[in-house]
Amino acid sequence: MVEVADKLAYFQAITGLEDLDLCTEILQAHGWDLELAISAFTGGNESAGAASVSTGTAAVTATDTGTAPAGSSNSAPPEVLERSDSAVGAVAAAAPGLAWKLVTLPISVISGGLGLASGAVGLGLWVAGGILSYSLGMVGIGPSAGRNGGESSSRLVSVSASAREAMDFVAAFEGEYGSRGPNFVTEGFMDALQRSRNSFKLLFVYLHSPDHSDSPGFCERTLCSEVLSEFINQNFVAWGGSIRASEGFKMSNSLKASRYPFCAVVMPATNQRIALLQQIEGPKSPEEMLTLLQRVLEESAPVLTAARIEAEERISNTRLREEQDAAYRAALEADQARERQRKEEEERVEREAAEAERKRKEEEEARERAAQEAAEREAARARMREEKALALGAEPEKGADVTQVLVRFPTGERRDRRFHSSTTIQSLYDFVDSLGCLQVEDYSLVSNFPRTVYGEEKRSLTLKEAGLHPQASLFVELN
Repeated sequence: MVEVADKLAYFQAITGLEDLDLCTEILQAHGWDLELAISAFTGGNESAGAASVSTGTAAVTATDTGTAPAGSSNSAPPEVLERSDSAVGAVAAAAPGLAWKLVTLPISVISGGLGLASGAVGLGLWVAGGILSYSLGMVGIGPSAGRNGGESSSRLVSVSASAREAMDFVAAFEGEYGSRGPNFVTEGFMDALQRSRNSFKLLFVYLHSPDHSDSPGFCERTLCSEVLSEFINQNFVAWGGSIRASEGFKMSNSLKASRYPFCAVVMPATNQRIALLQQIEGPKSPEEMLTLLQRVLEESAPVLTAARIEAEERISNTRLREEQDAAYRAALEADQARERQRKEEEERVEREAAEAERKRKEEEEARERAAQEAAEREAARARMREEKALALGAEPEKGADVTQVLVRFPTGERRDRRFHSSTTIQSLYDFVDSLGCLQVEDYSLVSNFPRTVYGEEKRSLTLKEAGLHPQASLFVELN
């Protein structure tokens, strides 16, 4: 444990790195070989560093093609396509002459980007996010993940940190060589890869070694060549990084850069990997770069075209589904609206029917009550007539003290009767009431010549006192 702490302290003192986790991962990636780790970091022995990484875990998934001699372009022989991951069989079928190899990216690079939702050419999904950082030089997921898993939950390169490194590189490059070079994106590698996927372009990668003697001339005469930079800007998404920076150093290990200047052309593949289509190491003239890049572009054109067509079809299908969904929703809403209207109409009809039934019952009950009241009134009047008829007694025979009274009704009907002269005028009213010829109770008996109204005040007078004896003719006047 003391030896580990001493190595960490010595490595920090030599490299100037302050991040303890980063130093630990670099040393772990190189088997805790202090000299090898320092050489890999400073760029003094890049090939040794790449070899050390490959011993810890598989840097190249599928058969590794090795490294070409310095100053030449590195590419895998065509048979690599047959021995590579079956998920990229579509690439091989589309471009049989395209030489490439699969490179697994470090977890820290993947976690530092936004993550790819799918491969640029339909080659699968990136598995990204929520994974702990592993050894800096580690490529893929090796056995060391089980031993060191959970050691640190922090990401080595966050989104903001990787973007800041990219911006620093672009600023330094343009400050030294001007703005005539490629338009390097100011974002992390994973974001640049995502950008290339979205724009259906390949990703041009330039790894810059500030200490290498060939770097200034290559940048000045080749990368800043107007023809080359314009070609790259039109046909590629360009990303650059310094191997002095964290992400640039990780990519140099992942791509097994053995000599600088170093350029590569990549595209997304599957499971945290990228397809390395072209690897260019050592100084090159603008013409040589153009030749290599044009060849890669021509050989990958069917793949990119197929990806673009597939994406357009996917967008078209998505739009068609959305239109169908919208039409379905509109039809469903229309059906629901009609159903609501039908229910509302049914409810309205039911309410109206219920209201009509309620009114009918009320009218029927009112008629029944009125008929009952009328019957009760008629029964009361009948009882009254019967009682008053009984109260009158028998009609007296003609005599000296008997008065003959004739009563005329508004209908023209006449009734007469004999009464004792001592009978009161009230008995005349009782006689009229007992006949049942009137439907009203408010009336008066009136005589002509002279006109005399026998109202309430005269009902107690006898017929003789009222001057109606021995006979009288009265008529009924309705009040």
